[in-house]
Amino acid sequence: MSTPVSQRPQTSYIIVSMRAFSHLLDRLSLTASRTAKLTLVRDFLSQTPDPDRGWALAALTGELSFRAAKPAAIRAAVEARMDAKLFAWSYDYVGDLAETVALVWPAKPGANREPELSEVVDALAGASRAEAQGLIEGWLDVLDADGRWALLKLVTGGLRVGLSARLAKQAAADLGGVPVGEVEEVWHALRPPYDDLFAWLGGKAPRPTADAPGRFRSAMLAHAIDEAVDFARLDAADYAAEWKWDGIRVQAVNERGERRLYSRTGEVISAAFPDVLAALDFEGVIDGELLVMRHGVIASFGELQQRLNRKTADAKLMAAFPVGVRAYDLLLDGERDLRGLPFAERRARLEAVVAASASPRLDLSPLQPFASWEDLARLRADPPPGDPTRAEGLMLKRWDSIYQAGRPKGPWFKWKRDPHLVDAVLMYAQRGHGKRSSFYSDYTFGVWREDEAGQRSLTPVGKAYFGFTDDELKQLDAFVRENTVERFGPVRAVRASQDFGLVLEVAFEGLQRSTRHKSGLAMRFPRIHRIRWDKPARDADELTTLEGMLAAMG
Repeated sequence: MSTPVSQRPQTSYIIVSMRAFSHLLDRLSLTASRTAKLTLVRDFLSQTPDPDRGWALAALTGELSFRAAKPAAIRAAVEARMDAKLFAWSYDYVGDLAETVALVWPAKPGANREPELSEVVDALAGASRAEAQGLIEGWLDVLDADGRWALLKLVTGGLRVGLSARLAKQAAADLGGVPVGEVEEVWHALRPPYDDLFAWLGGKAPRPTADAPGRFRSAMLAHAIDEAVDFARLDAADYAAEWKWDGIRVQAVNERGERRLYSRTGEVISAAFPDVLAALDFEGVIDGELLVMRHGVIASFGELQQRLNRKTADAKLMAAFPVGVRAYDLLLDGERDLRGLPFAERRARLEAVVAASASPRLDLSPLQPFASWEDLARLRADPPPGDPTRAEGLMLKRWDSIYQAGRPKGPWFKWKRDPHLVDAVLMYAQRGHGKRSSFYSDYTFGVWREDEAGQRSLTPVGKAYFGFTDDELKQLDAFVRENTVERFGPVRAVRASQDFGLVLEVAFEGLQRSTRHKSGLAMRFPRIHRIRWDKPARDADELTTLEGMLAAMG
């Protein structure tokens, strides 16, 4: 337990604590480089004393939440201090609640002292909603704009500074010169502000125990294959191949009575899938893919989405969308850790475990025989009918590869299918967040639909906010501003007709039925592939083209 704030000496550090955290968040939000982000977090953790660095790490990894602090209450507070219409216009222009409030809040310097990070966490942890409101408003009064922004990001849980939880853990691991996998192995046995973690990383205490049953094992990831380079230097006989299924990667754990389901990044998702948890009738840890499966046949990713990001699942939902795990690998067999064994041996043990299981929610990802890279290319281009239409491509795994945390170069490769492409017309645009808050960077696009009278009109089929360069973003933003025809709050309708419009070549991984879209379709992972300044809007694709693609996908 950390020392209560009231019992800690008031040092000069307290005055800059929240400022230091706000400076870190600001730098992270404006930094694109992964290496630079890693350096920023590592330096902050090395220079900041306990427990503040622990609370900062908890915030960066998504382990902090404050139920009493709600965005609606913060908005109400600022509207009580300034004209509501003026705030609405400001919010519309900036595009981010925390940033807007930070800029327009009428501060009262000298009304109080600036809070330290741990003080904010300690005070909000036990506060009621009314008490939290008063605390937050008091802190906003004394902080500068950067501090207000950091405070609001912290208390609302909306950091969005382009930093993954794993990269934050990597920064912590770098402090002690240990692999990030070792930090991930003990992570679920730790609690903020991580005094025992930092004591170990600083060489002042032994490593926290990793022997807690049901813990997460860091996932092994694959590199994208470079067909022109890798196939020339690799021997096909050294690799096994299996389909890369279109679900979400999970780790299914049944260890000494503890059953858990983890995402690829170590997030516990058990609560949303009690049916899967109950069906884990093996003793060990399986690495696999979470999929909606009916009698062994995989449904679309769109059906899986009905189960994702939920806190609970009732009987009706579980019956409508029966989820199971398609097994890739076996990390723990009973009490034995298999990660140091070659893939060929782990695979043999996995086959035995799945065969012995009586669960309809667990099956085996079959290996795909091939004699050469040319054979495998033909299989990838023309898979047999059935389940492979739900695959994103192929996975290649060296038969002799051990299971290593992270993304080692060489043992595993992913060979994704070429994306689908359609030409669509830009219809709506909205400002982005963070460093893109001044640009229209979120684009809704549509294709042509013909009614019974033969009249053509655009119908939205997707939204994308990446795939373009910074220079292209500026060009797109200028086009939106020059061709806005209507406003709907923060959304701008862009001039689009058969005679005028901007055509975007959109790449996407798949299609699914959707009742939420007027077109009846939704794209999987859409992104802007090219801007077709040269193509007339009337020549963009028809909805019937996408319908045909969906039918071909099965």
